[in-house]
Formats: sequence, structure tokens, C-alpha cells
Amino acid sequence: MKEARHVLITGGAGYIGSALCSELLRQGYQVTVIDELLYGGESLLGYLLHPNLHFAKANILEPRAVKDNLRRDWPKPSVVVHLAALAGFPACQAVGRQVAWRYNVEATQRVYEQAEELSVERFIYASTYSNYGLSPDGKPVTEESPLNPQSLYAETKIASERFLLNSKGNCAVLILRLATLYGLSPRMRFDLIVNQFVLEAYTKRELLIYQRGYSRSFVHIKDAICGILLGIESPLELVRGEIYNLGSDRGNYTKDQVVALILKRLPETRVSYKDMTFGGDMRDLSVSFEKIQRQLGFQAQYTLDDGVREVLQALQIGIFHNPLDSRYRNAQFIVQ
Repeated sequence: MKEARHVLITGGAGYIGSALCSELLRQGYQVTVIDELLYGGESLLGYLLHPNLHFAKANILEPRAVKDNLRRDWPKPSVVVHLAALAGFPACQAVGRQVAWRYNVEATQRVYEQAEELSVERFIYASTYSNYGLSPDGKPVTEESPLNPQSLYAETKIASERFLLNSKGNCAVLILRLATLYGLSPRMRFDLIVNQFVLEAYTKRELLIYQRGYSRSFVHIKDAICGILLGIESPLELVRGEIYNLGSDRGNYTKDQVVALILKRLPETRVSYKDMTFGGDMRDLSVSFEKIQRQLGFQAQYTLDDGVREVLQALQIGIFHNPLDSRYRNAQFIVQ
């Protein structure tokens, strides 16, 4: 049990946040979740009455959203994990540059400033390997590689990173550039490549693949949670001002390789290909995760095949009444 360790999660009802919340509570942390519930809050129902969970429905764009929504009888949070964002290039594209910038950059600045005022020890920012865009020499990109954003989403993430890394406060900033996530979560998403491909193969018995041959990097949601926990628990000198790619080398796949894993379990699936771009997000790269393995001791436990199997099993046994519902997709929601 962690003795009175208090973690605040923005976006704690989301795909990553709800899974992180569950694991922190299991390990004995006090957890404050601040979430506007843009995608609903059912993901937190299993923990809502937990004595170590405090939930506040609030928009983190409000100047005092963090400070005004803390429990007065708890110690101040020692860690802020900032997950709240319009996640993914389709969601950002749908709302436009001004709104995306407000939710993904201005909100980050406001949350960090409040963390500073509260004397929070460390601030963990969930960024993305989308920031690299393309690998100019074909080699796996490292944390030192140039950033070449291919989407508005990546532009907002890079802007937030720069703000945080240039901040001169006492709150230690850690940036985690996550690979593309997959796997089951209390707030399920079927607009992530692996989850989406499994859903389409299962429900339609067909897959339409764009950008064939493009390489992407993937990480299981549970491994991502373990990486964030390392960020929470590692010595401060290993995280202050650091950037880590979060994933594993064996998570680097081409889209054809992902399809092959799905066909292994759903061999009747028809696959067709279309050469089409999406007005952004033209990522084609593999990623090096040597730094997080060497410095924090991170080791992924799950494979992409594990993710395909668990998502397919959940669909087969009927866990999702209507998995095609828009609530399982971020881009369907337009922020007013």
C-alpha cells in the first residue's frame, strides 16, 4: 500500500485514465479524477464509491479547475498525470485549430500552473509518438530525433511539450510519448487501429486498409499504465525534464503485419486496399524504446497478438451491446 500518496488525473474517465485510475486504487493510492465527461463517465462506475477516489466533473480550461476541486481533508496531490485532451487527429480535425489548441495547449498550461501553485512534486504529460511524423532515414526514431508533425493533433502536443520543458518551476516535468494504444479499457475505444481492425473484421468480415505498408508503433493499454506508474514512482532525478518513448521494440508493426495477426484468428475476413491520405497523420516509422528500458527498467508484458485476442473475445461474448456506437469513438464528439 502507498501511504497517503495522492495522484490527480485529468481526463481520468478516458481510455487511459480510467484504466490508470483502477490500477492506482488497487495499489492503495488516493486518486482525484477531474474530467468534463465529454465521452460519458460510465468507465468510473466501478470505483465511484471507493473511499480513495474523489471525482470532480469540471472543464480543465477553467482557471481554477484543479485548485477548486480538491478534497480539503486529503493531502495535496504529489503527482499530476495530465491526460485530458482531444485525442487523435480526427477529433482535432473535427473541431478545428482554435478549439483544438484551446483544449490541448492552453489547458495544459493552466493545469501545470496550478500544479506549480500547489507545490506538486511531478507533472506527467501524456504525449504521442505522432510528433515524429516520419523517419527521414528509415531508422527507428529516438527521443533525440527531429519532430515532423503530420497532423494538427501532433502540433498541439509539440506545443504543450515545449511549454512544459521551458517552464522554470519546481514541479518536475516528465513527458511520455506513447505509441498507439490497443486493448480493453473501462472506457473502450474502437477508433484505435488494432481495436478498430478487430471490430471490423468481426462484425463485417472485411477490412479496408489505407496507407498499406506504413509502419506504426503499438503498445498495450496495460503496458502504458505500467509506464506511467514508473513515471510516478521512479526517483525524481530520472524523470525531471525527461522525455521517454513509451512502448516496446516488438510493438513496431506494418499494417500488413497487423492484418496478418487478425487473419490468424478470423481467416474468413476479406481484405482490400485503397491508396488514400487523411489530410494529415501520415506517420510511417518505427520507434526505439531503448531509453525507457535502460533508465526506468520498463519492460512490456503484452504483445499485439494478446490485444487482438482479448478484444475479439470481448466482442464474441457480447460485452459490448453495440460496439459500433459513436460513444466508442472520439471523433464523433464536437466540442461547442
